[in-house]
Amino acid sequence: MSPRELKSLVRTIPDFPIEGIQFRDITTLIGHGEGFAATVDWLAERVRGSAAEAVAGMEARGFIFGAAVSAKLALPFLPIRKSGKLPCDTIGVDYALEYGSDRLEMDPASVAPGQKVAMVDDLLATGGTACATAKLLRKAGAVVEHAFFVIDLPDLGGAQKLGECGVGVAALMDFTGD
Repeated sequence: MSPRELKSLVRTIPDFPIEGIQFRDITTLIGHGEGFAATVDWLAERVRGSAAEAVAGMEARGFIFGAAVSAKLALPFLPIRKSGKLPCDTIGVDYALEYGSDRLEMDPASVAPGQKVAMVDDLLATGGTACATAKLLRKAGAVVEHAFFVIDLPDLGGAQKLGECGVGVAALMDFTGD
């Protein structure tokens, strides 16, 4: 399937979660077998080309795409979790949100020093979570140079912010304006 055909599988829900927001819903994409497979193939090709030795996915929708890419490429999957979700000793980073803060955590033993890790997620908006993920992975000893997304919302500046964090970005599709 072409990127244009895949983009047509993403449902837009107006005024969610608040008035004025155009929510890009990937459940219609992952619910389309051929579309989901083509999306995973696109992401896997980029991860393969990045020479990554592992894939990190951010909770929660990054788990869907990241784990599928990891399985396709037979690479380790590193779940980046919200605070308090892992039963082992963790390392974490706090980061700012538009209205507050949050924390991401991971098992530091899941990364070997110098291991090349690619980040995979469904959507890039402001880049805050992705930059925090890169910081966390680097704190664990990983080399993080690439992030791959299904959707980019370029008007929100996430790709630029990730670039400032030293991470290159590629996205299958983007939604600008509206």
